[in-house]
Amino acid sequence: MSVAQNTRAEVTGESIARRVAELMDDKKAQDVVVIDVRGLANFTDYFVICSGRTDRQVKAIHDGIREGMKAEFEMNPIRTEGERERSWILLDFGDCIAHVMLPETRDYYRLEQLWGDAPRLEVELSAGDPGEAEEAAG
Repeated sequence: MSVAQNTRAEVTGESIARRVAELMDDKKAQDVVVIDVRGLANFTDYFVICSGRTDRQVKAIHDGIREGMKAEFEMNPIRTEGERERSWILLDFGDCIAHVMLPETRDYYRLEQLWGDAPRLEVELSAGDPGEAEEAAG
């Protein structure tokens, strides 16, 4: 069963994180990373981080996540921040927090290094391949 076929009763932090990563990928996000912060953070279980090449793409990725989670899980974020600025949009789904960032913002804040001791969750995505991302952009 794919993540998108989960019923509401089967929704876990991990299934949310996997689906958020897939929704990012659907919008051609770059460098999608899922970090398992269980046991390291008391406010969430997973971070899903990606980059969008432009502020418009950052907004499109945000919109895709919001619409996909609503349609598939009947779930809205508890909180969203950064929609106006569009350099870093955060969507808080409780057990999973999605971070959609411009590359320079991501380089500056370095969340992956900050949470460097946390394990990564492997997810299979298509757009994460740099060659494919270049083809999509061209």
